Amino acid sequence: MKQLVIYLCTLFPIAFNCQAQLFNSAKPEFTHADSLRGFLSPIRSCYDVKYYDLSVALNIPDQTINGSNSIWFEVVSPTKIIQVDLTEKLTVASITDEHNNKLNFSRDGNAIMISFPTMLNKDMHYKIKIDYFGKPVVGKMLPWDGGFKWTKDKDGLPWVAVACQGTGASVWWPCKDHQSDEPDSMMINITVPKTLMDISNGRLRKKTPVGDDMMQYSWFVSYPINTYNVTINVGSFVHFNDWHVNNNDTLTLDYYVKSYNLEKAKKQFEQVKPMLNCFEKYFGKYPFYRDGYKLVETPYLGMEHQSCIAYGNKYKTGYMGMDFSGIGLDFDYIIIHETAHEWWGNNITTKDIADMWVHEGFGSYAEVLYTECLYGKAKALDYVNAQRKKVGNKTPIIGPYDVNTEGSGDMYPKGSLLLNTIRQYIDNDSLFFSILMNIQKTFAYQTITSAAIESLMTKQSGKNLTPIFDQYLRHAAIPVFEYEVVKDKPFQLRYRWKADVADFDLPVRIDCNKENKRLNVTTQWQETTLAGFDSNCLIIRDDLGYFKVTKLNK
Repeated sequence: MKQLVIYLCTLFPIAFNCQAQLFNSAKPEFTHADSLRGFLSPIRSCYDVKYYDLSVALNIPDQTINGSNSIWFEVVSPTKIIQVDLTEKLTVASITDEHNNKLNFSRDGNAIMISFPTMLNKDMHYKIKIDYFGKPVVGKMLPWDGGFKWTKDKDGLPWVAVACQGTGASVWWPCKDHQSDEPDSMMINITVPKTLMDISNGRLRKKTPVGDDMMQYSWFVSYPINTYNVTINVGSFVHFNDWHVNNNDTLTLDYYVKSYNLEKAKKQFEQVKPMLNCFEKYFGKYPFYRDGYKLVETPYLGMEHQSCIAYGNKYKTGYMGMDFSGIGLDFDYIIIHETAHEWWGNNITTKDIADMWVHEGFGSYAEVLYTECLYGKAKALDYVNAQRKKVGNKTPIIGPYDVNTEGSGDMYPKGSLLLNTIRQYIDNDSLFFSILMNIQKTFAYQTITSAAIESLMTKQSGKNLTPIFDQYLRHAAIPVFEYEVVKDKPFQLRYRWKADVADFDLPVRIDCNKENKRLNVTTQWQETTLAGFDSNCLIIRDDLGYFKVTKLNK
């Protein structure tokens, strides 16, 4: 079985979320380090980060960095100690306050406990600066693990990138490394050899020479940003640009690619503007107009770094040239999926990665809606049902909380299929799409929980979606529609749901020639007589929802 999973991971690593699948094959055991990283203890919840000013200088030959991060925060509850996170592979040189006084600190693995000489009182604003250096964590297989990638391009020039979702930003810079706390804005200053460039999040404010052979690139992020989204892309790039117009607003589109791929990139990135039109139709305006939209060529597959999306699909169709859609569509999966995260993951971010289905399920359903936008509703239904073969249904797609652990990799396709099931249950596309818009509007630039999303969708839909969410998110198995034909003339059908959730309730549509009927199905056996139906033409429309069908009398 493990060999099969590894094989599937090789073919479709994002869809199967290989780390999660392999991890979930055995019962997880959590450690003190997991709690330090994933739990909002009093020394983490006591402060709220407002602003980061990060500076990092790269020594490419040695694969080392030398950096500092100034952290502005507001005290939420009185404390004399706070926790900041930084991998123990990097050395802290000093920690100082806003008056340059040194602060005492101690290490607990990848956590730094900083002590203050006097009590920090509620509502107080404070600034600290952490200077550090060393060899950052190197990712073995970005983006599925976190860290740096030091490599060279086809011209033999240095090419450096970083991705750290899940693993955490603390693999390369000191921060409050918990998804629940985003700064309101941020400065990213990256110093590299003058022969290279750095492309990071936000807008380039300035370039400053450092000595004779180095250059500092200073990027300003004007929106809240999650720490795992902060990135660097260092190398030799050529730049071209375009614009996307929405009513009176103009979004800059900036592309940074390898010179030898320029013509391929110009052709491939033509997909961006139609995609943005579709996503803005369904989800509302692109969330980061001030900071712009960038695609940056990377030496790994891709990542949704806010306003600076990593692109490594090698200008191929689908997923590295393979038909990821399963129905013959040839759009570039990485462009579409990673951009969807600008809404689902970056504009709204889950507080705990246990709820990552919100990012990946909605992100995967965005692919379905992109298909619907360009190719029609029937093709979109084909697309979402093709996702069925990627679901394992072995473990729940919501993971354990407070230990920095994701749920099952099923969160991608199963999350998408869940949303399509809810859409069919609501049976009102205008209402369903208004709910998607309202999620983006209500929770814009916030960190949220799955429970908050579930509550909003339930309230606005006017349907009791709670049992549906519980079944699909918190249980591994999907519901089974059990039925039997009691009598053929007149046609009598007996049916129920077999589900883990006792009050599971989901309508099922059945067809027979030109006749169709929507059955209100619960976990209790029901029986109904259906005019115009017979057992020879009965079709259970399981393509409109994600469930199994079992006929009890053969």
